[in-house]
Amino acid sequence: MYETKKPLRFGDCDPSGIAYFPSYLNILVGVLEDFFTTLGFPWRAMNDERRIGVPTVRLDLTFKDPGFQGDELDFKLAVRGIGRASLDMEHTISARGSVLWTAKHRIVATSLDTHSSTAWPEDIRAALTQHLETPHAHDPAT
Repeated sequence: MYETKKPLRFGDCDPSGIAYFPSYLNILVGVLEDFFTTLGFPWRAMNDERRIGVPTVRLDLTFKDPGFQGDELDFKLAVRGIGRASLDMEHTISARGSVLWTAKHRIVATSLDTHSSTAWPEDIRAALTQHLETPHAHDPAT
């Protein structure tokens, strides 16, 4: 599981100081970009040199508690599945000891030249596979 922390800043919130949900998505994209960088595949190199993009094709969000300006958001990214071109992830975002929201997220590797899906290159697939978790990986009963 990939874990990181991000601040919830003034500009991410509405006038009452509660997180504005589109800001969460912008932060989530940054977390995903950081994840690929830690794997050794910064998006700029993927885009410019390898001509690979990773657009979101599915995103299912569930909001549980509000986030507030100044919160430190704890992001947990779990890789749940790797297809020919797809990557399925689950995100859990917490602050102050409480889950704020969760997401089920699918991205697809695409050619920036043809704008069609493309198989994950073997080196990227291998790095992603190192993070593949089964749904019960953290269940103490298994």
